[in-house]
Amino acid sequence: MSSIKAFLFDLDGVIVDTAIYHYQAWKRLANELGFDISEEFNERLKGVSRTESLDIILAHGGLTLPDEKKAELAAQKNQWYLELVSRMTSEDILPGVATFFAQVRKANLLTALGSVSKNAPLILERIGMTDAFDAIIDGTKITKGKPDPEVFTKGAAELGVSPSECVVFEDAVAGVEAGKRGKMFVVGIGSPDVLTQADMVAPSLEFLTVEQVLERL
Repeated sequence: MSSIKAFLFDLDGVIVDTAIYHYQAWKRLANELGFDISEEFNERLKGVSRTESLDIILAHGGLTLPDEKKAELAAQKNQWYLELVSRMTSEDILPGVATFFAQVRKANLLTALGSVSKNAPLILERIGMTDAFDAIIDGTKITKGKPDPEVFTKGAAELGVSPSECVVFEDAVAGVEAGKRGKMFVVGIGSPDVLTQADMVAPSLEFLTVEQVLERL
């Protein structure tokens, strides 16, 4: 009998894919600053906080700016990003998510969202999945981004379960590390070549069943 009581999910890349919107907003910002970023470069920003992402982009463009200006740019990028995500609908939910969540409910497992994004509640509302979670931990509830485990340990605490009773679903290297540092079993969503620290890996929730996960434990 499995001792697992809760499944904790990252939002971006697991439930929806807003990476394209982040990329479009960051690219627009870089272009306005006089340089460009590629989709390949954008991979480096996955799972990284807005402030850190901006620092990586500015370094790439060879720019050093005062904190005040950086705060202004980060806010501008977020505004552009919000304009894009506010058009999202349930059509944007990734394949297999609805089926997987139905299995999670059937198995009487608790669910929490563990996202560093402050826009997570807006996205959940747009795609109609707010009620799918028993706890929502987003960027407004944490002080440390991934790979710090805070987002997941807070999720476990809010659900009233211990970290060892949780399974984390993550698509980013930093997120997988956060789950492992939080002493949780981690399912990587993506490529096993990239998510080397994960306990098991699947290309997406579409290729996974709750039973398979619990069996691996």
